[in-house]
Amino acid sequence: MKVQTLTAILHKEEDLYVAECPEIGTVSQGYTVEEAIANLKEATELYLEEFPNPEISRPILTTFEVTVNV
Repeated sequence: MKVQTLTAILHKEEDLYVAECPEIGTVSQGYTVEEAIANLKEATELYLEEFPNPEISRPILTTFEVTVNV
């Protein structure tokens, strides 16, 4: 058994948090951040049981600014 560290990106849609794992492509949701991450973990583990992915590359995460005319 191997433990891997993956990325979770979350955003809020109305009353749910949507969580995505960009390395694997899995997505899940929950009413709290903790629930969304727990559901994403479960979905990712189930996916990797069916489709093992030995080489996982880490995404590059950064920020940028935009100018908006309000």
